[in-house]
Amino acid sequence: MAQRPMKEQRARSRRGFLKATGAAAGAAFAAPYVITSKALGDATTPPASDRIVVGGIGIGNMGSGDQGAFLGRSDVQYVAVCDVREKWRTGGKDRADARNGNKDCAAYVDFRDLLARTDIDAVHIGTPDHWHSIMTIAACRAGKDVYLQKPETLTLREGPLMVAAARRYGRVVSGGSQRVLGDYRGIVDPCWAGEIGAIKSVDISVGGPSMPCYLAAQPTPPDIDWDLWLGPAPWEPYNSGRCDGNFGTGGNSWRSYIDYSGGSLTDWGAHHFGGTIFAADLREVQPTKVTYHPASADGKEAAYVSVTYPNGTEIFHNRPAQLRPAPSVAHQGSILIAGDGNPRASKPVPLYKNGEGSIYGDFIQCVKTRERPFRDIELAVNTMTGPHMIAIGYRLQRSLNWDRAAQQFTGDAEANRLLDRARREPWTI
Repeated sequence: MAQRPMKEQRARSRRGFLKATGAAAGAAFAAPYVITSKALGDATTPPASDRIVVGGIGIGNMGSGDQGAFLGRSDVQYVAVCDVREKWRTGGKDRADARNGNKDCAAYVDFRDLLARTDIDAVHIGTPDHWHSIMTIAACRAGKDVYLQKPETLTLREGPLMVAAARRYGRVVSGGSQRVLGDYRGIVDPCWAGEIGAIKSVDISVGGPSMPCYLAAQPTPPDIDWDLWLGPAPWEPYNSGRCDGNFGTGGNSWRSYIDYSGGSLTDWGAHHFGGTIFAADLREVQPTKVTYHPASADGKEAAYVSVTYPNGTEIFHNRPAQLRPAPSVAHQGSILIAGDGNPRASKPVPLYKNGEGSIYGDFIQCVKTRERPFRDIELAVNTMTGPHMIAIGYRLQRSLNWDRAAQQFTGDAEANRLLDRARREPWTI
């Protein structure tokens, strides 16, 4: 018998899932419900009524790490995984089943099937960046809270749409950079204590934007739904280097390429800018200006780009070392913060809602209380505007002014065409 086209298979799968769900619901009324001791809870596990039901979308690399963090929590009931690659999907299911002591964790290829489940409270998303906005908005519409890996956005236009979805549907949406509070306290604490005075400038050293991909076609292996992996990205033939989830950004990983990521500038940059923006207390605002600094005439200094915030703080990306001022505080040479030296009143450092804990605990706590998490999606989106604007500055090789209210560059049609990108049907936002 000829195999049905992949799209038809997915449609039939979703119809079958919904039909099976309905049948199961009917069966629940036909048979007596037995409350197990596990459902009632014990010394190590809260009762089912106090556990958050979680599923994971994108279970490779960081997705598996996120899954492990949630599986390690006694107040989480982990019931489903989704990944377009069989090895990640199977591995995720096996880890959940081992923790749960059964074989009940469901495994899906299509994220829409997981989101259709009414018993799931929250999802964590660890897919490549080009899927983040679409899946987050869909999850909000489906009534799910979301823990989203960084970088939360691929384009400037996506951010406000994600924030609007979170607010409209009353969802808790947390950005996923654990390093912002976990790794950068060495610069955060003195800044919030007022020890270095007003922050005048910050130098961030991190790689640049992503690059085009010209990898040759390879045979598509049977363990991946390649069309669904690409999703909204332009269609290209399969190559293992396009979809490899390694953390390199110099080629042969999806993090390297324009269609799927912003490169080092938004990947590691999400951590460095996240820590910087937090230390400088700029999470509530966005840059007002992008400045392109051309290479020196003698070729000794490469071009670099900076963004300026409403209070005058300027953040430089890869400014030549000889042009940087002596830092007041620094993080491992990658973040250099210069203050004016006039001490200011101290402020308490914002922490995770469950105390020091972890960013995962912060998210689960906020799912329970409906507070906004430490890295609420709006704060994460504001943070990512800087790297995205810097990338556009490099591409156009000129300076730009940003109108936050209008969410566009002032008087620059060419720059505004770079606020977003075309997406393959049906993956529009």
